[in-house]
Amino acid sequence: MADESAAEAVAEPLSADEFNAVITAVTNAFGDPTRREIYLFARDANDGVTASAVAEHFALHPNVARHHLEKLTSGGYLVVEITRAPDDGSARAAGRPSKRYRAGPLDATLALPLKHDDLLGGLLAGALDALGPAQAEALADEVGFQYGRQLAARMDPTEGHRSVQAALGAVADALTAHGFAAHTEARDGTLAIVSECCPFGDTAQRYPHVVCALDRGMIRGMLSGLYGETSPRFETSRPDGGDHCVARV
Repeated sequence: MADESAAEAVAEPLSADEFNAVITAVTNAFGDPTRREIYLFARDANDGVTASAVAEHFALHPNVARHHLEKLTSGGYLVVEITRAPDDGSARAAGRPSKRYRAGPLDATLALPLKHDDLLGGLLAGALDALGPAQAEALADEVGFQYGRQLAARMDPTEGHRSVQAALGAVADALTAHGFAAHTEARDGTLAIVSECCPFGDTAQRYPHVVCALDRGMIRGMLSGLYGETSPRFETSRPDGGDHCVARV
């Protein structure tokens, strides 16, 4: 009981932005009733599921089934594994490896979005303490890039998305699951990722050059893994007084 009381005492209530980010993340992943059933189907399958198995089970077109699976994967609720058929000389064995989608362990990804002091907090604090602004920004960008690459690998460990639009959609879903409440927009003939919430909270206000570099690095890393090398740039940011953070690609 004492431990529970202590945990409750240190727990901080969600701010309005954080609450909106939670609702956006859950709605984005599970707002569609078919997608909820697909997640449960994958969770209950010991060996994971394939897009063709989902399509057959739910009487869906394979592309629709794949879309639902990719939405769940981009949000971190499912992970992709690659399986190869035994090399027995058959046409199936000579084909492309099969993707299997599995639910994360113990449904840990259904927790609230990461707090700003949880996401790479130690590395960020070390950069701020030991380095000047320019070096801290460069380190934060590199840390974000490597983390973004790791996220992309969990979404699709073997090949990128076929279009930049699909890759950006997956990046927005992953950012939303991390508390950014992000979506894509077409702006002036180019594409942008718009984040309506910043999970870094007060740290973003105190060190915007570092936090924005970390955010930019995450986007760049995910796009690198899912599509190819890109150079996203922030046009507006919340720490600088904007209503949203807008990264144009």
